[in-house]
Amino acid sequence: MQSRFRAYFVLASFIAFTVPLMPVQALLLRISPGLARRFPHWYHRRVCRLIGLSVTIEGAVARDRAVLIVANHVSWLDIPLLSAVAPVSFVAKKDVASWPFIATLARLQRTVFVDRERRFKVQDATNEIIDRLNAGDTIVLFAEGTSSDGNRVLPFKTSLFAAVKPAERAADAARPQTAVQTVSIAYMRRNGLPLGWFGRRAFGYYGDVEMGANAWDVLSGGAIEAVVHIDAPVSLDSFIDRKDLARRSEIAVRDGVRSALRR
Repeated sequence: MQSRFRAYFVLASFIAFTVPLMPVQALLLRISPGLARRFPHWYHRRVCRLIGLSVTIEGAVARDRAVLIVANHVSWLDIPLLSAVAPVSFVAKKDVASWPFIATLARLQRTVFVDRERRFKVQDATNEIIDRLNAGDTIVLFAEGTSSDGNRVLPFKTSLFAAVKPAERAADAARPQTAVQTVSIAYMRRNGLPLGWFGRRAFGYYGDVEMGANAWDVLSGGAIEAVVHIDAPVSLDSFIDRKDLARRSEIAVRDGVRSALRR
């Protein structure tokens, strides 16, 4: 009963906090792009407190240049978690654009939706990502293409990197200022107790798990502790091509997750 009450309370508080701020962000998108980038960072830090999600941050996201963050993906909680770490936008699959309420929040955070099944739509998303990086944005790419069970990192999909490291633009003079930072996300404890292998599987949003049921379990389960390890920035220009970028990023993220889970 207590866990159910907690879930109701967190959900009601989230809606009461979020809905009045949505028109604020919509207005900022029109009148102040800089504030529109930073406002979700402020918002998600408070959402994490509301949920009971605390994070240990190792490293820092560069603020003096455009950054492509390449991260593993475990849970829907990765969104507020990474947004609380730095002002970011996300690359998401087209399905998210049809989810009620969530789609609106994603658009307000300037999410780039990618339809990988329609080639001409992929090119549109590619152009948008390139333009956003050239404008100095920080973009998050979940390179596995899906979420995992939290105990491992799935193979990175090299096709997802074509937008940021297309072969024909490898020598583009406008892009050397873009940096790549690999980020490893690991969920470690709930209510102060180690999650363990089975605990992380129950916690992750993957496979046939329904998002609603998963969210309810997470919200009713109590305080959550996570580790976010951020590697030093590497110039995008230092990677040979998208396959090299994907391979080296996958190694770094897998090492970061493995190191965290061994603690």
